[in-house]
Amino acid sequence: MTELYTLSLSEIRDKLASGQVSPSQAVASCLARIADTEPKINACLTICADEARKEAQELEAQGHDPQKKLWGIPVTVKDVLCTRGVRTTAASRMLENFIPPYDAFVVQALKKAGAIILAKTNLDEFAMGSSTEFSAFGPTANPWDTSCVPGGSSGGSAASVAARQAFGSLGSDTGGSIRQPAGLCGCVGIKPTYGRVSRYGAIAYGSSFDQVGPLARNVKDASLILDVIAGYDPKDAASADIPVPDFTAAAHSRADLAGLTLGLPQEYWQEGLSPEVEKACRTAVDKAKALGATIREVSLPHLSYGVAAYYVLASAEASTNLARFDGMRYGNRPEQDLDLTQSYVDSRSKAFGEEVKRRILLGTYTLSSGYYDAYYTKAARVRRLILEDFEKALEKCDALLAPASPTTAWKFGAYTDDPLTAYKMDILTLSLNLAGLPGLSLPVGLGENSGLPVGMQIFGRAFDECGIISIGAALEKALPDVGSPDI
Repeated sequence: MTELYTLSLSEIRDKLASGQVSPSQAVASCLARIADTEPKINACLTICADEARKEAQELEAQGHDPQKKLWGIPVTVKDVLCTRGVRTTAASRMLENFIPPYDAFVVQALKKAGAIILAKTNLDEFAMGSSTEFSAFGPTANPWDTSCVPGGSSGGSAASVAARQAFGSLGSDTGGSIRQPAGLCGCVGIKPTYGRVSRYGAIAYGSSFDQVGPLARNVKDASLILDVIAGYDPKDAASADIPVPDFTAAAHSRADLAGLTLGLPQEYWQEGLSPEVEKACRTAVDKAKALGATIREVSLPHLSYGVAAYYVLASAEASTNLARFDGMRYGNRPEQDLDLTQSYVDSRSKAFGEEVKRRILLGTYTLSSGYYDAYYTKAARVRRLILEDFEKALEKCDALLAPASPTTAWKFGAYTDDPLTAYKMDILTLSLNLAGLPGLSLPVGLGENSGLPVGMQIFGRAFDECGIISIGAALEKALPDVGSPDI
């Protein structure tokens, strides 16, 4: 008998709608899977077992509602998204016991659509990292090889999907934190255009970069989740008040890629890629060509400045956003009586991890008197130039293709003592966040040496998620299925 947790989101959705499976059965299957896999991967920080069972029973009592697109479907969400009455930690000791009094916009949207939240997933503390090693509650392991990282910062969400703990998950993407772990864990991740999905209730890292998006087992499943969470929200000043198209329909809109021009930004395909990553991605490009696409090389000349510009700007925003965590109103607070200054120092020095402290200090430095113009202003100008590079390339092409990571998943500890090299692991993803454009990460094969998943990105024009989804879905059908990890 096929275990329910092995089904795709679309498949379990059909079974729930037909009455072949009940929400309680779906929840039970996923909770059993979590119990079996968690000791090996540590993807979940808080498991909402009782709440999930209760919600399943309530949905059953109400009966199936075809208007609820995710009715009865168990999902997980990154623990940077506020959940009313459920602990939300951002993987930090600072918020170890924080229980929000409200739901994030996207959490509200999931519940309204009938989804059942099973767990809050692990991440790099305050979403600062590329490996999910920088969690105050221990690292998450890659289900394909538990000696390797799952990527980050949404590594818990990606590992949860890859290990079949849930049928989909939500992550957040500040510098590639959905697409990179999706690539390393062999699942699909979508970073929407900045403003497509509300950031309300998402604990901020870099406010002008952060964007919430779905992770799932295939393009159609990710599109279904995006259908639910996208939309205008007046509580988010950056939310785009524009119509939301049918993303799921876009996933069914193409049988081939005839008539499309797909660009290969040469800066993404130069030295630095591991041979197995380049081979798998080049094979996928050849498949796109066989499906009728015209392939052309393009250039993004300012891309080489992307890492420096991103870490100046994002760290500056992080230092501002994290200033609110002082132990006064909420968060970690010293037990002994201290004066105000010492209380701040004690709270922040003990409750923040090393990577968070590093970025706060970097951001504070770049915003300080005498350095603002030298660093922050120049980085902001570079950001504009990178956006213009993308816009010029996308005038000639319908979408751009690039690897999601220079290598497959690396071993734990490989870069923990070398933060600069660790930062460079985001080199293929973070420039898209500087530009605010949409991207999709698609598994395109397994590395011939490592046997680990390889992901390829599809970049599109602003608010053209339908375009990259249609391309991803057509390419997905033509590529061999990478399968699932044996865990």
